Amino acid sequence: HDHKYDPILQTDYYSLSAFFNNIDESGLYSHFTRAVPTPTLLLYQDGQKERHEELKRAIAGMEKRLVSWKPVDEIEVPPVAEATQTGRMPVLPLAAFPFDELEKNKSPNLVSTNAAEFRDSPQLVSGRQGQAVQFSGDNEVVCRNSGTFTRTDEFSIALWLKRTEEQERAVILHHSRAWSDSGSRGYELVLDQGRPFFALIHFWPGNAIAIRGRDPLPLNEWVQVTLTYDGSSRASGLGIFVNGRRVGTDSVRDHLFKDILHRKEWGDSDVGNIHLTLGGRFRDSGFRNGLIDELLVFDRDLSRPLAAENDPVAPVLDELKSLRRQENELVNDIREIMVMEELPERRTTYLLKRGAYDLRGETVEPDTPAGIFPFAPDLPRNRLGLAHWLTDRENPLTARVVVNRAWKQHFGRGLVATLEDFGSQGAQPTHPALLDWLAGWFMDNGWDLKALHRLIATSAAYRQSSRPGSSGLDGETLAELLAHGPRHRLSAEQIRDQALAASGLLVPKLGGPSVKPYQPAGLWEESGTGKSYRQDKGEGLHRRSLYTFWRRTAPPPTMLTFDATSREVCTARRETTATPLQSLVLMNDPQFLEASRVLATRLLQEHQEPARAIEAGFATLLSRQPADRETAALLRLYEDQLAGFAAQPELAAKVLAIGDQPAPEGMSKPAAAALTLVLNTVMNYDEFVMKR
Repeated sequence: HDHKYDPILQTDYYSLSAFFNNIDESGLYSHFTRAVPTPTLLLYQDGQKERHEELKRAIAGMEKRLVSWKPVDEIEVPPVAEATQTGRMPVLPLAAFPFDELEKNKSPNLVSTNAAEFRDSPQLVSGRQGQAVQFSGDNEVVCRNSGTFTRTDEFSIALWLKRTEEQERAVILHHSRAWSDSGSRGYELVLDQGRPFFALIHFWPGNAIAIRGRDPLPLNEWVQVTLTYDGSSRASGLGIFVNGRRVGTDSVRDHLFKDILHRKEWGDSDVGNIHLTLGGRFRDSGFRNGLIDELLVFDRDLSRPLAAENDPVAPVLDELKSLRRQENELVNDIREIMVMEELPERRTTYLLKRGAYDLRGETVEPDTPAGIFPFAPDLPRNRLGLAHWLTDRENPLTARVVVNRAWKQHFGRGLVATLEDFGSQGAQPTHPALLDWLAGWFMDNGWDLKALHRLIATSAAYRQSSRPGSSGLDGETLAELLAHGPRHRLSAEQIRDQALAASGLLVPKLGGPSVKPYQPAGLWEESGTGKSYRQDKGEGLHRRSLYTFWRRTAPPPTMLTFDATSREVCTARRETTATPLQSLVLMNDPQFLEASRVLATRLLQEHQEPARAIEAGFATLLSRQPADRETAALLRLYEDQLAGFAAQPELAAKVLAIGDQPAPEGMSKPAAAALTLVLNTVMNYDEFVMKR
């Protein structure tokens, strides 16, 4: 609801959201596949674009030669028993299920040994021909190995069905894993308000073709529905026939450019467990009290005339199929990049009462909160217009927010402490004139972030000593007054990267896919993600923390210990804690122990005397020379550990085996193990995790 002290109203909130409510996306990622959520663009590399254009031109040329080879508007599909007889149909079916028998939850396939499996007890009842399957809406029939096609394969599926009640949505058949979780990868026949909806999908909605019948199927009446597809990857290549006649349809989606199969080489899961399924689907609405009978699957488009061997069109068809397969395999290997795309017709946005999605109030148009800065009338009401509004010099927020966050990165706190809140409930700026000047300077210099960071890092305020003076003021007040240089703990990512950099393990490579460094075994399994964590090898263990793979239901535990967030919600300002767990991580995490070991072996090669190696390691990790008493204490620790490892060489071998990086040959294992623990102790110094 609106609040009398809040200048931003509900209408402002939903009007701002309207800018982003017009994106052509489902808002979901794929759990069972590695598909990139749409909308996307192909990221061509190494001549792929030229080859793709060449194949598309060749396909278009072949299709022109087939312009007279048109589909028919009527087809006849006989009963299953007749369709399996040679000569009755132009081509024999791949699968034929009469559903007249059921034994041990299986119903026979008349053309192969791949029987249909009844799951959760669908019932056989009187059907169109003999018996039929009746569904509850929560069960299904799985036809194993009976309908696996790529987007370039032509195919047809015929069945008899009977609706017995009105449903908003009902799954009739599909060859996919799940509706929401996998982007519906595969193909499907769904009844949408009783109207047949036929789709081939790589990722819904942006990489799919789909058509929908204009009229609902009749209630309480058996009808034969036949689906046809010509392998063209176009919506015009889809057909829906009811009782042998093509029905009027509307194109819902017409942009399919990648395969509809789950592929092992893509990293998709459950590749071998996806089959043609009737009556229901995981996390979807099943065919409640509906009946299905007489299922036939063909590997050709029944709406197209069958070309004889001596027909001039036959070699053209063969060449066209070959070109389409080549194009499919080429595009399957091309990476995609996510983009944002406006819908051709703006989606209506509503004010939602109490925020409930099903309590719609008045409609709102895209707009910005007038209390901040009015939206110029000449700007387009889309994301481009919003970008202009955000970066307008008169906008009081954007530049100030950006420079405040940059300031926080260097000083540990912003000029406005509440980075996430510049409103009436946020903190007041400690130096408002400085904030205004920085914002103006930032805009005057072309919004150059690198220049902004350079300006802050070379300022007199930043280059002060971080030691507090003798003013008697508390540390928080001194920090607010900029009375000394920055002193704050590093972020989780910086702490890990610092250990890798000090040891020489950090891989400076830019870009590339996410990596999976060390993490305790079994965390993903315990969190119920359905997947196992496969630790990387080689440089994947030592990339910057920026590239660490992040699963929100099971984030990297080392990062969480040092106050990284789970990323389930956006966090502008992390809390900073100091706990014993953080010391335990530094002492026991393989990443830090390996870094200590690699640094130790290098220093032992460079320095003959242990004391000099300790001093060099101390300076490397803490950026200062140790005091004499620190050197003496660390040398005593080294000698104690050396004696212990000399007495138990197997323990030294265990220490040197930590991590993937191999230890150099010919080195004293007790000495290397002892120095490893000494340097790991130095990593537990407050100075290692603090910026001063």
